Amino acid sequence: MGFTSRITIALVVTALAGCGAGQTRLNPLNWFGSDREERIAEARTEDARPVVDQVVSLSVAPTTGGAIVSTVGLPPTQGYWEAELVRVPTDDPSVLLLDFNILPPLASEPVGTQPSREVLAGRVFSTQDLAGIRTIAVQGLQNRRSVSRN
Repeated sequence: MGFTSRITIALVVTALAGCGAGQTRLNPLNWFGSDREERIAEARTEDARPVVDQVVSLSVAPTTGGAIVSTVGLPPTQGYWEAELVRVPTDDPSVLLLDFNILPPLASEPVGTQPSREVLAGRVFSTQDLAGIRTIAVQGLQNRRSVSRN
């Protein structure tokens, strides 16, 4: 192996190692940080399908073709079902805003403990869907959680 080949290999290995360390923007694992919560002042009721009472957590997992947004919601009682993250239009093109929609139980259900009421929802977004997006936010009736790119 020649001197030029050794230098090229060393540069490639160094560049790849740099993607995994620190907070470089080239590393897809660093695209979104941890979630943070915002309280919503007034309840929204414009959609026929109810929105979950509270958003408990939000995470964004990078994939080779985009990202998986997953969140946990907390309805007021047990029995809520058919959770879905629905995109909401915003004035800011750098924000991906999602409503955490959920259907109520068909019959009266007990309140139960928090873990027994938690409902999971997720959605996959492609790299094209996330082009220009700096913040992903999921909102319920009482709060909104968001993550931003590092």
